[in-house]
Amino acid sequence: MDHRLLNWGIFLLLSLTWGSSFILMKLGLEAFNPYQVASIRLISGGLAMLPFFFRFIRQTPKNKLPVIILSGLLGNGIPAYLFCIAETRIDSSLAGMLNSFTPVFALLFGLMIFRAPVTRRQLTGLAIGLAGVICLFLAKGIHTNAYWYYGFFVLLATACYGLNIAIVHHHLKGFASLQLVSVSLFFMAVFALPVLLSGDFFTVFGQSDKAWMSLGASMVLGIMGTGIASMLFYQLIKSAGAIFASMVTYGLPVVAIGWGLLAGELVNMLQVLCLVLIMGGVYLVNRK
Repeated sequence: MDHRLLNWGIFLLLSLTWGSSFILMKLGLEAFNPYQVASIRLISGGLAMLPFFFRFIRQTPKNKLPVIILSGLLGNGIPAYLFCIAETRIDSSLAGMLNSFTPVFALLFGLMIFRAPVTRRQLTGLAIGLAGVICLFLAKGIHTNAYWYYGFFVLLATACYGLNIAIVHHHLKGFASLQLVSVSLFFMAVFALPVLLSGDFFTVFGQSDKAWMSLGASMVLGIMGTGIASMLFYQLIKSAGAIFASMVTYGLPVVAIGWGLLAGELVNMLQVLCLVLIMGGVYLVNRK
């Protein structure tokens, strides 16, 4: 019972942390371009985990480094840029809702690539959760946004997430969460540094009075939303399985809409019912 409570505790903490990441991206984009915000996020996350990197890199088998770097690219690197590009045209709450497609991709990649066993009850839970996401998606009214097609950048990011979940579950399950995060984020920070320095990053501070606020939001996004949250996510994959871990993304619309309320957005009863439907799907997937 304690083990299940711990899994649900991590689930809720991740939902809160990652659900808040969409509004932090919006704040970052007030002064910086999407490539700069994503790069700051990755570099901040890598620096936060740097002390652990020096400890764990010596313990990491060389033949596993390419897989860990691939996991970093799929789980953090590529999606960081895709989400920021998407949020230049769509609002943060819509990005949070679209992110809920991750479990679908996790299931598909698990079945197609790794032949992972999936029960009928889990498929039913995924279907119910996905139906709730689609209803929430429609209730939010995507047709009112002229740049709705930018949502496809989010869907591509969720495909990366889904593939990463399957890879971690089948090839990296024996590694400590802190080891995977510190090693993978170090390389993501190395890749992101030239991207950040190739633009006009330093000149922004003399041109925008929101530069320091945007920098702070991007750094919090990296430290909490990438570094610490990724560590918790890897731990959840190990302790609860890939499918339940991927269902974390079903909790994100709750937080995303909560931030929308604080920003003055309206939330109707239909949206609340959709969220109840989503959490019902989570329960079916996790039930013994």
